[in-house]
Amino acid sequence: MKAIAIDNDRLEWRDHPSPGSPRANEVLIDVAYAGMNRADLMQRAGAYPPPPGASAILGLEVSGHVHAVGEDVTHLQVGDPVCALLAGGGYAEQVMVPAPQVLPLPENVSLREAAGLPEVFATAWLNLYMEAALKPGERILLHAGASGVGTAVIQLGRALGNPVFVTAGSDAKVEACMRLGADNGWNRHNGSFVTAVLDWGGADMVLDPVGGDYIGLDQQVLRPNGRIVLIGLMGGRQAQLDLGLMLMKRQRLIGSTLRSQPVAVKGDVMDALYETVWPLLAEGEVRPIIDREYPIEKAASAMDYLQSNTSQGKVVLQVDGDA
Repeated sequence: MKAIAIDNDRLEWRDHPSPGSPRANEVLIDVAYAGMNRADLMQRAGAYPPPPGASAILGLEVSGHVHAVGEDVTHLQVGDPVCALLAGGGYAEQVMVPAPQVLPLPENVSLREAAGLPEVFATAWLNLYMEAALKPGERILLHAGASGVGTAVIQLGRALGNPVFVTAGSDAKVEACMRLGADNGWNRHNGSFVTAVLDWGGADMVLDPVGGDYIGLDQQVLRPNGRIVLIGLMGGRQAQLDLGLMLMKRQRLIGSTLRSQPVAVKGDVMDALYETVWPLLAEGEVRPIIDREYPIEKAASAMDYLQSNTSQGKVVLQVDGDA
């Protein structure tokens, strides 16, 4: 098969060993589209190596068709259109995936759209409804609201009764988030978000891919028993906490990554998506937001675009030209 290789920071589409035949609880997928994530940019830069045992090929989510299944796989058949959450290996013509991480496509969702589903919606679900254990009515402060994960969080919050306040890097991005269902928003270039969020009523949880100085600001907007879920370090890995505020308001700071979770946890997340989010997708109440598509051979250009911080939603790579 062909796959993207990293050669002195260059991305090359070239021959690569095929994954082989699936073991008992695995699924081999012919990839149609691969979703691009900031984790891919970090891995390319050498800052985010794959977990032990995972493919070194970039790519954390794909859509495509089942090529073969292991003997213990009962929920999928050869030829089924599917999407899958990966620990790596998506920028390739084929990928082997643990069966619990593979789901049939939701009704009314194309292969192109489905490539932008697994990573962002699984990340959103894990952190909102498992790590932070949000209840209906609790309020979310979401940073990087126009990102792929951000667009999923906004839609889930709207559908499940959790108002969302977003921060984003431009007025246009804030407006796009509000059209998608955000309750309110703030352009981060206008200064601190603290007063605006407090005027909104404060937050019960913060989903923070920034870290750095944002953590101390997050603390200031949390209601009692509030939770900060840290999912990235775009603003740096050093932060200053007010431990007195944390103690008196019973705040919690939770570090969370999806990629390194065991298959059983990822399976639980995918099961929750299938039960709760797949019907919403079928009804059109939520949808994956695709900003731009590139052919797999142009993966480097796609990364440059994602790195520019101008995207609104997901960037996807077309692997199968006939898809």
